[in-house]
Order: sequence, then C-alpha cells, then structure tokens
Amino acid sequence: MPEARAPKDLRCSRRLEAEAFRRGWRLVAGTDEAGRGALLGPLYAAAVILDPARPIPGVDDSKKLKPSERLELSAEIRAKAVAWQVASVSAEEIDRWNVYEASRRAMICALRALNPPPDFVLTDAMPLTGGKGDPAAFAIPYRAIIHGDARSVSIAAASILAKVERDAHLEELGRQFPQYHLERNKGYGTAEHLEALHRFGPCTEHRRSYHPVIDQLSPHLFFGEA
Repeated sequence: MPEARAPKDLRCSRRLEAEAFRRGWRLVAGTDEAGRGALLGPLYAAAVILDPARPIPGVDDSKKLKPSERLELSAEIRAKAVAWQVASVSAEEIDRWNVYEASRRAMICALRALNPPPDFVLTDAMPLTGGKGDPAAFAIPYRAIIHGDARSVSIAAASILAKVERDAHLEELGRQFPQYHLERNKGYGTAEHLEALHRFGPCTEHRRSYHPVIDQLSPHLFFGEA
C-alpha cells in the first residue's frame, strides 16, 4: 500500500533505492506512467533498473524538466540503465478497464519485459496487486511511494521515458488530427483542445469514458470512423 502521507522533503535521490539495497535486493526497478489525465491518446508506462555505478545527473520528476532536458536524459537513461522498457495501453483499453487499472497494467507490462527482471520495485503510489482472480497479478515485492517521481531517481527515470515516448506519439497523432493541436497540448484538456473538441467533436483517439468527451459524443461522429 502507498505511504499514508508524503514527506515534506521531496528531493529526488537514491535514498529509497539504498534502503532496498540494504535489505538485500540488488535489481531495483522504478516504474511510472504518463498521460493518465489526458482526454486523448494512449497511456504510457516505463520501468527502469538504474546502474548505481553509472549515475545520471539531473534525473528528476519529468514534470519539472524542460522538453529538451527530458530528451537528453531519456537518451542517457537508455544508454546507462541496466534495463528499461516502455509499454502503452490504448484509449479503448482505458475506457474498458478505467484509467487506474490501465495504469497498473501498463506498469506491470513494462516491468515484466525487463531483462534482467527486477527483484524489487518502487512505484509512484500505484499498488501492483489486484483482487482475487486478478488477470494482471504481480508477485515481485514492491513499495508504492507517494510523490515517488519526485523522491526516487528510478521512478523519476521511468517518468522521463514514459513522458518522452508519449509526447512523440502525440506529435504523430497531431499530424493525423491537426484540428486538436496535439503538438501543443499533448491530449490534455487545455482551453484550445476543449474548444476544438466542441467544434469538431471527438476523434477515434479520444477517451470516450472521460468528461468532457462524453458531453460531445452526440450529435458529433468520431473522426476516422466508418
């Protein structure tokens, strides 16, 4: 379960990883997602096992970094990490499962693809275990950290990879659906995006379970649908 309260000190460091090392774990992964609050497009998650012998200065919560900084750090993380993976779930899957469950499944998918596999995981406040009969059960020990992307370098590194991958995909969708200006808003509910949604209606990449997309389902048809 996540910690009851976030600490006052939200500096990004290796303290949480060091605690795991002291307990005997050696391959500590961090995982995080990007795009949970967007109205359009897939949600991305990443998992990263950093190499303690190859520190990467400047790693922090992706939301605190400029796009150019994220791009530079993403390349360095990929080059220096012990292992990294990125996974995504579509808008349709988000609507089917709900965004919380979609986030969990995307993180588990990225973690399961790591080679070598982790023996301990730090997550950004996301429990990785579900209920009875969970189709995406996760057996590796983990710790869910409130504001983890601002406190753990491993979670922060995952947040950077997920954000960079999703932003690149949204730029591609922006060329396909230029009326929503996705190259600027990345699918989030900015005033510009909301105005375009009201004017043109949703496209096939909009999340149909989200307000205000729900409010625009009729009389508009979805762009790209037969």
